[in-house]
Amino acid sequence: MESTPAPSSFFAQWWARLLAVLAVCGCNFFAHLGALEMGLMEVRNFVAAREMAAGGSWLIPTMNGQLRLAKPPLPTWAVATLMHLANGSADPGLLRLPAAIMATLLVLFFWGLARELTRDAASEALAPGRTAWLAALVLGSSLLTVTVGREGHWDIFSNGFAVGSLWLLARGWNRPAPAYASFAGAGLLLGCTFLSKGPVSLYTIVLPFVAAYASRWQPGGRARLRGHWRGALVALGVAALLGGAWPLYVWLHVPAAAAAVARTEATSWGDRHVQPLWYYFNFVVFAGVWAVAAAAALAVPYARRRAAPFVPYALALAWLLASLVLLSVVPEKKERYMLPLLPPLALLLTGLLRYWEQEFAARRAAAGPDHWLLRGWAGALLLACVGLPVFVGATRLPGFGLTSVPFVSALLVFGGLARWVVRGGWQHRRPAVLITASVLAMGALMLLLVPAYPALRSRRAEAGLRRLAQARTTPSWQNKPWLALNELHMEQVWVAGRAVPTWVSPADSLPALPALVFAAKPLARRLPAAWRGRVRLASTDSFYLGARRKDGKFFVGVLEPATGPGSR
Repeated sequence: MESTPAPSSFFAQWWARLLAVLAVCGCNFFAHLGALEMGLMEVRNFVAAREMAAGGSWLIPTMNGQLRLAKPPLPTWAVATLMHLANGSADPGLLRLPAAIMATLLVLFFWGLARELTRDAASEALAPGRTAWLAALVLGSSLLTVTVGREGHWDIFSNGFAVGSLWLLARGWNRPAPAYASFAGAGLLLGCTFLSKGPVSLYTIVLPFVAAYASRWQPGGRARLRGHWRGALVALGVAALLGGAWPLYVWLHVPAAAAAVARTEATSWGDRHVQPLWYYFNFVVFAGVWAVAAAAALAVPYARRRAAPFVPYALALAWLLASLVLLSVVPEKKERYMLPLLPPLALLLTGLLRYWEQEFAARRAAAGPDHWLLRGWAGALLLACVGLPVFVGATRLPGFGLTSVPFVSALLVFGGLARWVVRGGWQHRRPAVLITASVLAMGALMLLLVPAYPALRSRRAEAGLRRLAQARTTPSWQNKPWLALNELHMEQVWVAGRAVPTWVSPADSLPALPALVFAAKPLARRLPAAWRGRVRLASTDSFYLGARRKDGKFFVGVLEPATGPGSR
């Protein structure tokens, strides 16, 4: 296959490419960051950060007053610092900023890694850096990257630092002379990976990549590893010092609690969120707008000879398959745990995108699978561009009426993209049109249609329900310790704005009174028998746990010392 020089363009400039990547990350990770409802894991993370920022220990974190040692503290430090600077703000959009910044760093780190891996590709002489740049755009607009990068989960931190460490490792391996600065930087990022979520990303990202790099699938990889073994020792030493400092501190200060957490975590991967071995086999779907190209890139007989001149296809495929195997053998599985599969997948499908760009630009592509794949991709994009605004219009959400500015804007943007996809993608099968339209479609979704989610959610809520957010302002609740006789859901602890620890002392002992007491049943029936005659309920109240009555309710009462025969 002969190469055709790529025409010069505005996006051949490095600064223009950087602006494009930052614009994609800005739309996909930062726009309307507080619109989506917080999930349980986000709430747990933010509760721990709130207690840290409110004066708790920054080295021995707590969550609702209890030790939280299962999660390393680096991401919690980031959110707690932001809370401290923002005077304890509970705005989800603000608290998700560290995750969004980390998602942006993930894309930039991957751009650097892809640049190192494609440095010696034959196509680089004609379009320097374009493959790596496109790979960064693909990763930054992939569905799973966007969803994880917009939420306050700590996965984005561990995965981002892990990819950054691979970039610096590859940078060091590619240098003919010792590159200790790169390896030391890789060690710092490896340590940060461990301080973000323990060894998880080391197992799912770093180990598979290094194993693939040292295999026969990466020509010369094993020789580079041998030639830079001293640099690898530097990286491991720095990573061990940084990553091991916090676990050592915890072990020295609360050894019994640390040992209990270690035992729990060792068994949790096998008995929580257990899913079948094939649970992750649909990972291609999570490429989102790139799913058609991603599926084609995994068809090895078709894709290998096409993508190999642009990306290290065998290395990326081995990295992907090794990560998939390591993820699949662990019984505990969640969708966001698939994020380690996205970087190698993005590299693979970018190689195919570059092939299509070159072949169709030179008009060398004959009718066959390439044509039909581009039409399939165009058809999927067309359905998305037409279906999204139709769905929003049909649901008649508040603020998104047929004549409202948000809906008309979405209709014009997605309608324009649909028309462009039909003409440039379906009729003329121009890969550049489909690539650009895919990136723009994901950005438009985040900018224009994400605000429809709160409107859709609020429409499902039952009117008139008293919630904790309103009840917490009750004057009689103020300036008293709060405690729960039944464990209060962590989402409600977050809404409470303070810790509400569960009462675990002996039944015949009393809390400091007066106190505010929460229970899952009416308090007159829920108070311990040993308390009767010793306390009285000065007032009672209740609140619903969700947006509907069927979500359940909790009962609240102000508990005071008994003062007379009428006490109960």
